[in-house]
Amino acid sequence: MAVVHERNTPADLSQIAEAGIHLPEPTDTHEEQDDEHGFEIADILRVIFVAVAAAAVWCHLWEPFHRVSVIGLAATLIGGYPIFKEAFENIIERRMTMELSMTIALVSALAIGEFFTALVITAFVLGAEILEGLTVGRGRRAIQDMLDFLSQIASVLRNDQVIEVDTNTILPGEIVLIRPGSRIPVDGHVVSGHSFVEQAAITGEPMPSEKTIGSEVYAGTINQAGTLQVRVDRLGKETTFGKIIEAVENAEHSRAPIQKTADRLAGYLVYFALGAAVLTFILTHNIRSTISVIIVAGACGIAAGTPLAILGAIGRAARHGSIIKGGIYLEALGQLDTVFLDKTGTLTYGVPLVTKISTGPGISERTLLEAAGSAERNSEHPLGRAIVRFAEQQRITIVEPEHFEYRIGRGVLASLDGEQAVVGSRALFKELGIALPQHAGTADGTEILVARGGRYHGSVLVTDQLRPSAIAAVKALQEMKIKVILLTGDTRGAAETVADHLGIVQVYPELLPQQKASFIAEQVRKGRTVAMLGDGINDAPALSEATVGVAMSAGTDVARESADVVLIGNDLTKFVETVQVARNCRRIILQNFYGTLIVDTAGIGLAAAGFLNPLLATFIHVASELTFILNSTRLLPPREKGKVADSQQEPAHV
Repeated sequence: MAVVHERNTPADLSQIAEAGIHLPEPTDTHEEQDDEHGFEIADILRVIFVAVAAAAVWCHLWEPFHRVSVIGLAATLIGGYPIFKEAFENIIERRMTMELSMTIALVSALAIGEFFTALVITAFVLGAEILEGLTVGRGRRAIQDMLDFLSQIASVLRNDQVIEVDTNTILPGEIVLIRPGSRIPVDGHVVSGHSFVEQAAITGEPMPSEKTIGSEVYAGTINQAGTLQVRVDRLGKETTFGKIIEAVENAEHSRAPIQKTADRLAGYLVYFALGAAVLTFILTHNIRSTISVIIVAGACGIAAGTPLAILGAIGRAARHGSIIKGGIYLEALGQLDTVFLDKTGTLTYGVPLVTKISTGPGISERTLLEAAGSAERNSEHPLGRAIVRFAEQQRITIVEPEHFEYRIGRGVLASLDGEQAVVGSRALFKELGIALPQHAGTADGTEILVARGGRYHGSVLVTDQLRPSAIAAVKALQEMKIKVILLTGDTRGAAETVADHLGIVQVYPELLPQQKASFIAEQVRKGRTVAMLGDGINDAPALSEATVGVAMSAGTDVARESADVVLIGNDLTKFVETVQVARNCRRIILQNFYGTLIVDTAGIGLAAAGFLNPLLATFIHVASELTFILNSTRLLPPREKGKVADSQQEPAHV
């Protein structure tokens, strides 16, 4: 096969746009490099200028006052221009910020001839802003690291040729070649080849995952061994990786309730500091102590540290295999006290198997399976498909029903040769008035009852295998003092069997989707912070009612769209890790809150008593601010080792 290089054309992009595919916009690399540090060269030059001016004023204090005043005043006004400008804008917007309080302190220092003090304060504040920019820039770079995972060039099989194209021009359904050592640029399924793929960045799995024909692969993961041919399912922003990036980027712009609290607290601290300064001047008539009171109070640590902590936590959760769709849901996870779990597809694999057939009086096993298999032939329910598979394995003749009706959460009704066949729960049989033997409807698994022509034919026992992660996840949640409750539409026997295995005490079986949603809504009204984990269409109402709806990525599109958090890889321990990250985020934010209050209160008291001069007050202000911002950076996801080397791989091999 020939290898051809192909570039984007307007026609290509138009065709993709018409297909309704959303692709990431191209970015300006130089612009990103300028912005990622959070400061400009002018900021550094401004600090140097102010520092030199401060040294000049210090060295010439014995000179005539007018020379010192000219140098000090000019340098403070020029160097402090960003502070004064932001303070003026805040006055126009009627917002009380630290820039405004600092402006008051600087003007006061200049008014009493404390030019050296004013210059040092200006240099400290400008330097702190640069360090803050570096710290916040680290957060942005952590997100950029994730963005850099995806290659911009891919090898696509077109007309029996391997063509290297921009990933922006790939269409769903095309075949992409993935060579060893390359990053996978799309979500799709393997159609040829065998390999192992490192997908820790997406699913959090520590070991490479084996991929064969039919296996799903994710954009952003690394092919380790053999060459794969992958049919494209999703690309760009529609990939799992794209959804992770979208969630993390949205977190930068969304405002969680705790962030609004941080902003209000920052404003209150400024008012408190100004009020304390006025009181200090009234009681002491000491302008230096008054200036120190204004300077020592610092709220930037919580104002800047809170959004940084939220951004870092959502990024870290993404590395653990959870997509959190906003800061409000992260905050709710940090306060979680109750978790509701669906059974089928969530705690279990959702691939049920027939394990026992019980026939009614005078009914053969073949007759029962003919009725059950034919009635369930058009069913999409996992239990119905399990019955059909088992019947086919037993070489039972399955016919097309003349009429088919699915009753959500209860079962199916079908017309077979003019007779009504019913396959479903005890509740459905009771509703239809079909008589049942005394023992029917009790089993350790899910017992599906079968009737035809109004006559009870027997039952089919279906069991589902528990996910290995379920036991560990439930135990971990309970150790975190979170109440775990099982909600399911399955029979009491099947639900209690699963609950016993997992150590779940509260079980509510045989619930319809609306009943699940109502039950959860009632708990939310009682003031509980509730998470619901589910995977199917029938879980969507409950997911919407919960404080935080959590969907398994292998679940239905409806469930994923209704959810606030999506678990990638269907590992329930990822949810536990996400809750732990959310709790760590909340703890760090509260540490910043209380730490700021303690430092500011103590500092204002010492300054008012005359123990802090303006220079020492400035040092305390800057040191505490940076301490709390650095505390928030502990949540940022670690940078990927070898990222630069990997990004320089020859893109044609993707």
